[in-house]
Amino acid sequence: MKAPEAIYQSITLKDGRVITLETGRMARQANGSVLLTCGGTALLATVVASKEARPGVDFLPLSVEYKEKFAGAGRVPGGFLKREGRPSDREVLVCRLVDRVLRPLFPDDFHADIQVIITMLSFDPIAAPESLAGFAASAAISISDIPFNGPMSEVSVARVNGEFVVNPNYEQLEEADIEMMIGGTTESVVMVEGEMKEVSEDEMLEAIEIGHDAIKQQVEAQNALAKMVPSALPKRDYSHETHDEDLRKRVHEATYSGAYEAAGLGISDKKERSSKFKQVFEDFAITMSDEEKENGLDLAKIYFHDVECQAIRNQILDSGIRLDGRKTNEIRPIWCEVDVLPGPHGCALFTRGETQSFTTVTLGSALDSNRIDAATVTGDEKFYLHYNFPPFSTGEARMMRGTSRREVGHGNLAQRALKNMIPSESGYTIRVVSDILESNGSSSMATVCAGTLALMDAGIEIENPVSGIAMGLITDKESDKYAVLSDILGDEDHLGDMDFKVTGTKNGITACQMDIKTKGLSVDILKNALNQAKEGREHILGVMTSAMPGHRKEMKSHAPKMVVMEIPKSFIGGIIGPGGKIIQGMQAETGTTITIEEIGNIGRVEISGTSADGIALAQERVNEICFVPVVDHIYDGIVKGVQTFGVFVEIGRGTEGLLHVSEMDWKRVEDPSKLYKEGDKVQVKLLNIDDKGKLRLSRKVLIEKPEGYVERAPRPREDRGPRKDRGANRDNKNS
Repeated sequence: MKAPEAIYQSITLKDGRVITLETGRMARQANGSVLLTCGGTALLATVVASKEARPGVDFLPLSVEYKEKFAGAGRVPGGFLKREGRPSDREVLVCRLVDRVLRPLFPDDFHADIQVIITMLSFDPIAAPESLAGFAASAAISISDIPFNGPMSEVSVARVNGEFVVNPNYEQLEEADIEMMIGGTTESVVMVEGEMKEVSEDEMLEAIEIGHDAIKQQVEAQNALAKMVPSALPKRDYSHETHDEDLRKRVHEATYSGAYEAAGLGISDKKERSSKFKQVFEDFAITMSDEEKENGLDLAKIYFHDVECQAIRNQILDSGIRLDGRKTNEIRPIWCEVDVLPGPHGCALFTRGETQSFTTVTLGSALDSNRIDAATVTGDEKFYLHYNFPPFSTGEARMMRGTSRREVGHGNLAQRALKNMIPSESGYTIRVVSDILESNGSSSMATVCAGTLALMDAGIEIENPVSGIAMGLITDKESDKYAVLSDILGDEDHLGDMDFKVTGTKNGITACQMDIKTKGLSVDILKNALNQAKEGREHILGVMTSAMPGHRKEMKSHAPKMVVMEIPKSFIGGIIGPGGKIIQGMQAETGTTITIEEIGNIGRVEISGTSADGIALAQERVNEICFVPVVDHIYDGIVKGVQTFGVFVEIGRGTEGLLHVSEMDWKRVEDPSKLYKEGDKVQVKLLNIDDKGKLRLSRKVLIEKPEGYVERAPRPREDRGPRKDRGANRDNKNS
């Protein structure tokens, strides 16, 4: 059988790397299938959509999956099960990045099940697969018959040594002070997410503009590929919604004024506010006949939801008053506390309006680090953050089925916001956990604020406190009116045109996440949103620092204390011992946790525990094993052997030197055995170490020289006796 002919389309990046799209050769039973390659990295993206929508579905049932095959990186999965299993956090985060750009680009009335699967089949370190996943997914949809208002694409933008790089490799990312993922269409940016090291708003906007320019080039390549694929046009016909335009008009006429009035009441309580809107609809529902209710009540609810959104948006644009009565730039009331409960090493309760986070900090050793074992990335995280969103936080009762993708995504954003503020010299593994106790908008930003306070309560000397705020946007295309909203509610997120989360310190931005639901968002609006966000962050930061001006000077009594030692690499085996016997014995003796990490030619030893005496004893034991004699240092030694010419003194475990009779005292010593016996303690100074590693010690240099002392002249050679007899029977061990 002859292999089918593939269709190709390529683009070249500024650094010379080539990205190639290929279709027609692999996964041909999918509605759309594209193999994207860049260097040795290859992603296969497929899309399949059902022909009809399931009964009762009035939303877009889109699922996006991203899988990394370990074989593509030449690795076998770690752990007990040697096959790819449930998605890792890394894979979930890539799924979310792609989903957030694709979802708003499908028609609002398309409700058939859509499944997008992106599989990394090959990996090359020069091309990070997560920066190519959105490009591949959009290309697969663009060549299919599925209705789609794309194409779109995503690119990674980093600033390395002052220069912006599109789709950087992992080595470049390690050096970057700006790292962002940007998604969008030719007309506008739809999604932004990233982390920065306290950069300005203008620097962030520059990165977005550079990313958007690269996106336009990738969209052109997809359009060119689609023109060569016969199945790309025409798109399929569908009819997934049935409407009653007379009923829509009737609902609007009967409820708009009531909804507009309810939107302007300024009620801060979410439940009370909801009941006002509910009453408006119930007043209309009373006017419907039983037959109308049976056939059209569900449609009437959908139409009223549209009325409600329109009324709220118009109220904000007309009066500048929001649902809870705030002005557009006003922040909800905030209160916060630290050291709320005695158990955690650090904790804080941060409440803003009806959103509340209880965040804890736990300090651990290297054994507690978060192990990363992905196909493309391996290593350990010594700072990580987990975010939990239980159903009671929104007054709901629903099944808890493990960590959701939303929880992974929100936790990652908060972690990126804080991680660059953790001092590099901190030896601790730090786990931050945010439990959302109440939620009505911006719970991830509450996590950032509570996390900052909890870290300071734990005694971590963070470089600068970090606060976060979620910004919203209401626009009117016909009048070009718009309103930027600070610290948005959940309802304002749902009905608004933007959810823009920004975190930062007094010096600049540390992380951001933006989702835009409207096309053609101007740079001026983005600038206004960023400037308004800066004002809001500073206000929130002022409230936080009033509650906790700085970090604890002393950690809590039950928090582990830690010391870090550096030893020569050659001593690592001696500390561990056969089968770990020595290090386990030291831990049992001292009540501490001891870990060793090999870094280049040194060993990094971490000793942690709650007892200062135990830590000090552990240090002493390590120093004994890793003793390295230093010339001119003074040691408290123990006599190990007595000879006629001197005594051998142990100045460290297994390390002895010779204290010659001539170095015992300023006066002549005839018989060392009259001064010393085995086991005696003696203070000595190390004079030198010869080429053979023998140590020469002195005691007399530590004694004051007698007044009028005259150095004795050495005896003539012929009076000293034969050389072969001198030093007979000397114990040369370590001397």
